[in-house]
Amino acid sequence: MKLVTVAGPPSCGKTSVILRLTETLSKVGSRLGVIKFDCLSSEDEHRYNRAGIPVKLGLAGGLCPDHFFVANIEEGVRWGQRQGFDLLVCESAGLCNRCSPHIRGVLAVCVVDNLSGVHTPAKIGPMLKTADVVVITKGDVVSQAEREVFAFRIKQVTPRAAVVPMNGLTGQGSLMLERHLRTAPETPDLEGVRLRFSMPAALCSYCLGETRIGPDCQIGNIKTMDFS
Repeated sequence: MKLVTVAGPPSCGKTSVILRLTETLSKVGSRLGVIKFDCLSSEDEHRYNRAGIPVKLGLAGGLCPDHFFVANIEEGVRWGQRQGFDLLVCESAGLCNRCSPHIRGVLAVCVVDNLSGVHTPAKIGPMLKTADVVVITKGDVVSQAEREVFAFRIKQVTPRAAVVPMNGLTGQGSLMLERHLRTAPETPDLEGVRLRFSMPAALCSYCLGETRIGPDCQIGNIKTMDFS
């Protein structure tokens, strides 16, 4: 079984990209499953079910989505193995743009959309900078010049990644993405495997449930600004 991690900012079209990719994969007889990680709620589980795709949904709740992901992905791979999937797609919840859901030796895909602005690639952390493939969506609603500038900014941030324009509504570009997925290595298990980059730093009093404001209530990993 091949494992692929798909990350990206909220509402950039990750689920639509995966659904269109499934249509392409079904033509070659590949069996696909999805693990969807999110924070508080998600309707994407129903979208996958309507498309006939086996899916497991995990909600992080009050936890950092990355920490929730790491604590569950190993068992998720075992689930995919038991189901006999050819490809298991892990869709993460990329909320703060500092998320780090990519794994060494596992094909990493980052989805970004043209509407986010040309400066956005420089603001996104490891989920873009360590990706193998960058999928750019919503190119049909911006000009050709904007598409080229956005793609150039992505190449500045992650020059080694392949850039794939894709339309999440029509599926245009899904064949090119499917070709990249063919090169993904097999993932029998994740024992001893490492993340490509460290997760956002913790742990502080607010991580443990503190709600009061003030220096007397702040312990642990605290970072302050210079306002002098």
